[in-house]
Amino acid sequence: MRILVTNDDGIHAPGLEACARIARSLSDDVWVVAPEFDQSGVSHSLSLSDPLRLRQVEERRFAVKGTPTDCVIMAVRHIMTDVRPDLVLSGVNRGQNVAEDVGYSGTVAGAIEGTVLGIPSMALSQAYGLETRSAPPYTVAEHFGPGVIRTLLEEGLPPGILVNINFPNRPVDQVAGVAVTAQGTRNQDLLRIDQRNDGRGNPYYWIAFEKRRFETVNGSDLHALDQGRISVTPLRLDMTDEPMMTKLAQRFGR
Repeated sequence: MRILVTNDDGIHAPGLEACARIARSLSDDVWVVAPEFDQSGVSHSLSLSDPLRLRQVEERRFAVKGTPTDCVIMAVRHIMTDVRPDLVLSGVNRGQNVAEDVGYSGTVAGAIEGTVLGIPSMALSQAYGLETRSAPPYTVAEHFGPGVIRTLLEEGLPPGILVNINFPNRPVDQVAGVAVTAQGTRNQDLLRIDQRNDGRGNPYYWIAFEKRRFETVNGSDLHALDQGRISVTPLRLDMTDEPMMTKLAQRFGR
């Protein structure tokens, strides 16, 4: 099995090394193609106005001056043209990618692009807390990741479906199992603008979330992480809402 590993935290990220080790526990044929610099929050963006710069770091390891989407395309259409990957693993992201994060995440976007290209793809993210912010516990992802991935591969991923996997901020021996979940929703009242002033007194702004707990919905990815469980969420490329499509077709068909 040939595995492509990418991420959005960049070619030097510790989580990328963790993902490569997970991949190597599954196969000897592992390739890493990741962004030259941190691309967190770029979503499924594609570089169209700037050229892509490709740098070979070592054998089967490349850095692309572009987004995670660019990296997957470069890997499949340029670097690995002899034999395309059988699996794309994107991550392990520094921090969870759940709820609305899915729409912003470059990590999830790497798996989306793999799926667009017809390759089974999974996004992997490691949650952290205040006490683990500087050193997320990637050992959790490394310990459980191979087994979760094997199970998903044995089950098989239908065309157009990717899987978003999030590992809880718990020691390995305190992880409470795996939960198959739906994409959750955060309390948007926590979203705020943090205004500050620079040395000249000019204002600048950070988009931020308040650090307080809120009740999560049972069955969601957010709730699974709260309960110390690994969240496994299947996502669909086709974002069409069929019930609403049917209602609108009836309305406009009058």
